[in-house]
Amino acid sequence: MDLDLDLDLGFPGKWRFPTSINNCCIYRVPNSMRSINPEAYTPQLVLLGPLNYTLISQASKSRGDITNTKSTGYLNMQEYKKIYLKKFTERATIQLRQETSIDDFRRKIEGDEKQIRESYSESTAWINPKDFMDMILNDCIFILEHILRVTLRSVGREVKTGDPLLDVPCLEIRVKKDLIILENQLPYFVLEKLFKSIYPNRELGRLVFYYFGLQNEIGNETEFLHFTDLLRCVRVAKIPKLPPPTEFKYINMYNAVKLHSGGVKFKVVENKFPLYARFEDGCLELPCLEVDDGEEMTLRNIMAFEQCHVPYEAHVCNYIIFLDYLIDNEKDVELLVEKEIIKNSIGQPSAIAEMVNKLCLGHCYCGSYCADIADKVTAYYNDPLNKKRAVLKSIYFSNVWIGTATVAAMLLLLLTLTQTVTSIMQVT
Repeated sequence: MDLDLDLDLGFPGKWRFPTSINNCCIYRVPNSMRSINPEAYTPQLVLLGPLNYTLISQASKSRGDITNTKSTGYLNMQEYKKIYLKKFTERATIQLRQETSIDDFRRKIEGDEKQIRESYSESTAWINPKDFMDMILNDCIFILEHILRVTLRSVGREVKTGDPLLDVPCLEIRVKKDLIILENQLPYFVLEKLFKSIYPNRELGRLVFYYFGLQNEIGNETEFLHFTDLLRCVRVAKIPKLPPPTEFKYINMYNAVKLHSGGVKFKVVENKFPLYARFEDGCLELPCLEVDDGEEMTLRNIMAFEQCHVPYEAHVCNYIIFLDYLIDNEKDVELLVEKEIIKNSIGQPSAIAEMVNKLCLGHCYCGSYCADIADKVTAYYNDPLNKKRAVLKSIYFSNVWIGTATVAAMLLLLLTLTQTVTSIMQVT
């Protein structure tokens, strides 16, 4: 009997079948991607939502083991959520000018339990309703209180606030990184509903954009499902509407150094985020990709979301695949850095090459517009006339001085030839 009950309620990790097509938007990262870099998909400090619910009980078993710093961090944050919950309740009481309790917040979202559960690709039936709603409520309020504290603080960063998540920069950065991990997401509509219950005339979106440093990069009307989706939206919102590929084609293209030697020019597009490539008149235009310590984690989670949610509109995945063909080694990275297509903030070009080459491992390619661009680039490179023009330019016009000497030599040769012809004509 107990076994049947367990099967009815499911278990952690059990797939929801069938999923809710309209609501499902938060996924467990497939193992084919996770195995390449597990830490990129694993929260290091803050555990949120049902997909990480079991990690809290696992961390509790190591209570007191200060050598297990990750578990200790998880437990500290669970205690800190209680502090934030109390402070948020006090904030609501002041704002609404009436006594506000946690039960008031719970009543705001208890009617959304079904939709919240359907937001996850895995079944949450094994979590009883009270525990589930308590978890969602605590996690949502933690996010809201933290974003409010970060975005509304009026004092300088050098002034201590008593909150380690604000006073210790590495902790603040770590929380922000954990908030964009796909498995750590909460449905955005719940956050917005709780926020509106206190600030009916304010837009949570504006605070979220400011918190992630996107206030000048995305329109206030942009709709998104959660924070991972937000970071995808800011990268694809300005991409023109593209028709689906008429046929499935793999990308086939040479690396950047080889293409450059064959006459292909590279130009950076000023827009910071849209990952959209263009090729016209022998010039490949690409956006600037700023690579820092957190870029790999951000891209991996966005790409995992695309693979699970919009595999046939996986614009970020397709662009990274395209970039993977351009970059084989550090020489290609150095060329793209020189052309300002890559901004290197991590040091060794070889590290960027290795990162890009591993980003697409474990992904499924479903075709994209990049294949057509790659065909045009390859055709341009294979044109003998373009190659000869490129060779002449690289040998005789590689810089101002060599170009000046070449022109001077050509003029001298022309004058000598003219003098010789004139002399012959005189003799004749």
